[in-house]
Amino acid sequence: MDVLDLSRWQFGITTVYHFLFVPLTIGLSILVAGLQTAWYRTRKPEYLKLTTFFGKLFLINFAMGVVTGIVQEFQFGMNWSAYSRFVGDVFGAPLAMEGLIAFFLESTFLGLWIFGRDKLSPRVHLATIWLAAIGTNISAYFILAANSWMQHPVGYRINNGRAELTDIWAVLTNSTTLVTFPHVIFGAFLTAAAFVLGVSAWFLLRRREEATFRISARLALAVALVSAVGVSFSGHWQAQIMTEQQPMKMAAAEALWEDERSAGFSLFAVGDVENGRNHVNLQIPYGLSLLSTNTLDGEVEGINDIQERYEALYGPGDYRPVVGLAYWSFRLMIGFGALSALLALAGLWLTRRGRLPAGRWFHRLAIAGIGLPFLANSLGWIFTEMGRQPWTVFGLMRTASAVSPNVDVFSVAVTLVGFTLVYAVLAVIEVRLLLKYIRLGPQEDRPEAESAVPTLSY
Repeated sequence: MDVLDLSRWQFGITTVYHFLFVPLTIGLSILVAGLQTAWYRTRKPEYLKLTTFFGKLFLINFAMGVVTGIVQEFQFGMNWSAYSRFVGDVFGAPLAMEGLIAFFLESTFLGLWIFGRDKLSPRVHLATIWLAAIGTNISAYFILAANSWMQHPVGYRINNGRAELTDIWAVLTNSTTLVTFPHVIFGAFLTAAAFVLGVSAWFLLRRREEATFRISARLALAVALVSAVGVSFSGHWQAQIMTEQQPMKMAAAEALWEDERSAGFSLFAVGDVENGRNHVNLQIPYGLSLLSTNTLDGEVEGINDIQERYEALYGPGDYRPVVGLAYWSFRLMIGFGALSALLALAGLWLTRRGRLPAGRWFHRLAIAGIGLPFLANSLGWIFTEMGRQPWTVFGLMRTASAVSPNVDVFSVAVTLVGFTLVYAVLAVIEVRLLLKYIRLGPQEDRPEAESAVPTLSY
């Protein structure tokens, strides 16, 4: 492997690992705020217990997300300095806004939420968790705006070989951002709901705190189903934008080699990448045209035709991503998301009229189902980033031109191994901490808890 390949592996591992924590943090922040709101309005002890319990798990995950996210930003200067010089003026703007506005908001009010429980009134304390949760979601928006600029650059000009920002509003209202943000947020809510459901099922399976975890299980099922529907619709809109802006990515996701009208959605394909054709392709008729154009007879461009057009537009080169990876990551993303939706639908049916499943099988499925949205989110990002190749900034900068020119293979290899080992250790710490506090369960609150906010010390 050369420096480019190792740098891509390093950033890919860092990004996927970091994003394991992000959706859970985003979704749990809102769910914990909702549980504390329910306690504030009803003063029911079950809501207080759930707020305290899931608040601890949220804080553990939040801390891990911050630690792993910081490393990503350093890599822009370490392994991708050519990219940083080219897009720093544009890419840095939304990231700076994220740090100065969103992260400041969430970290400040999260600190007040943790340490202000005995010093703030219940109403003010409730406001702090909502402001922290809002800050977390705003943070996601600014980061997605920066990433969306790489997918669809707007609001810039090229001056002396560098991209310069001309319209920050165009960057923040990029059409790619406007469809990506709801898709990511709904995916985060689905992730948090699956986590809450799985943890609740673990307690119900052991008949511990049943009255308390019936509430959280039912809440998680409802949130999961609504989120799954939101993921589906926002994903549909995102596919249409992607077809318009990055047709090669859409074609690779479907292993569609030639332009086709009334194109079917591929379920299973075996292709010949070298010769640009499929040997086997099991399809849903008209499915791809409907997904991409909202019509049954819409035309979708194929890989071979796009390749010819890109060669004429950008010069000689291979503009195809790794087709097999794009194809299967797209399918598995949809599949794992659909399984999460089916699990939520089955759970709501089984728990209708206030009941819970009599058998233990659903509880076990719910525990196993914790991992489904995490897999879907990771595969979605792999598809999004790998499907854009060979571009770092689509149409402007190729990945091969973005890597640092003065970095050697040994340095990147050492840091790649080092980061991976450190992340493995952090993963063990994260899992052990979560399991420790899950096993402990909700802790008994002090007598004054009826008028105070939940205890969050651990």
